[in-house]
Amino acid sequence: MRDKVRDRGIDALADYELLEMLLFLAFKAGDTKPLAKALINRFGSFAAVLAASYEEQIRVPGLGPHSVTALQIVRAGAIRMALAEVKKQPILNSPEKLSAYLNIVLAREKVEQFRVLFLNSRNSLIADEMQGRGTVDHTPVYPREIVKRALELQATAIILVHNHPSGDPSPSAEDVAMTREIREAGRLLSVQLHDHVIVGNGNSFSFRELGLLN
Repeated sequence: MRDKVRDRGIDALADYELLEMLLFLAFKAGDTKPLAKALINRFGSFAAVLAASYEEQIRVPGLGPHSVTALQIVRAGAIRMALAEVKKQPILNSPEKLSAYLNIVLAREKVEQFRVLFLNSRNSLIADEMQGRGTVDHTPVYPREIVKRALELQATAIILVHNHPSGDPSPSAEDVAMTREIREAGRLLSVQLHDHVIVGNGNSFSFRELGLLN
């Protein structure tokens, strides 16, 4: 496979071959093809293997702390590369890069996670922070805490983000009500809500794009 990569490039590798090479670098010996194929079959895709949690990966026969750490490092690297692209210019000028980043971080999460992107006056990213982690369909959110954190970071605007593990990014009535509550809390202290993005499995819903923040 090294010859294949040298002659035809890394894109010539199938998903299981890419995973096989990664595992070989972690193990340094032995045939890792059966394990790579078993992982693809178990999780469904190369991306899903990397997105799985440490606890999910370590339960797979044949994987140990060393190889699981290698998988987690690759995922962390992908997230940081996507985040670097988001930071290159004001977030509102690069919705495609933001969407790609959010999908890497959240699309395959099995429980709801609520995050806030804090922006400066140029709409550049100051911080991306997880504010809450809940169940498969609910995450507790505290508007005052979000606005308080924005003031601590000297952020002038925020973007709310959460995922729907069901895969359907359509907002619930509770999502709409919570968005309005946070928008009003921010308005009192000059923290503008630019958007609320809900991430599904491979797609997303933007309150801003659909005019729900007007």
